[in-house]
Amino acid sequence: MSGWFWDYSYKCQPVDYSTNDKALRMATLCWWYYISKLSEFADTVFFVLRKKDSQITLLHLYHHSLTPLETWILVKFLAGGHGTFSNLINNMVHVIMYFYYMVAAMGPQYQKYLWWKKYLTTIQLLQFTLVFIHSAQLLWTDCGYPTFIGALLLLHSTIFFVLFSNFYYQNYQKREQKGMVDKEK
Repeated sequence: MSGWFWDYSYKCQPVDYSTNDKALRMATLCWWYYISKLSEFADTVFFVLRKKDSQITLLHLYHHSLTPLETWILVKFLAGGHGTFSNLINNMVHVIMYFYYMVAAMGPQYQKYLWWKKYLTTIQLLQFTLVFIHSAQLLWTDCGYPTFIGALLLLHSTIFFVLFSNFYYQNYQKREQKGMVDKEK
């Protein structure tokens, strides 16, 4: 009802600064997205308070400290338009991710259902690829959405892709390679 599934342009979508219902709905959604990123930042605070420093990786720190700042800028200056595509994709990924966490928290008897963690990371990598492609359009299409913000989204999605690729390598490929070496011994 607020845009992406109905009449937003996937090529380039300017921000609607009017007070019509759809623009205000999108601004409200951006505000709720911001609140959700603040609650995710609380994760980091709780890790520090619980002295779970091993869970605070560069990826975690970068993601959970920078994202609330970005979403504040979104709500304050760009509540709608092209940049909200990444929010939509991110929300879909988070639904899948938090479903995984919910099953993991249900106890050891549910561990057998968690074989797909590796694929969750693959979905996250796909997310950053889609955001990169979508944001890159702003470099050659002028529709009134700030090109500078498009360039920042490109940089941000690239950094996330690199960090998540490293996570994937360290947690899945490196372990698989080590497992193959162990089997050969």
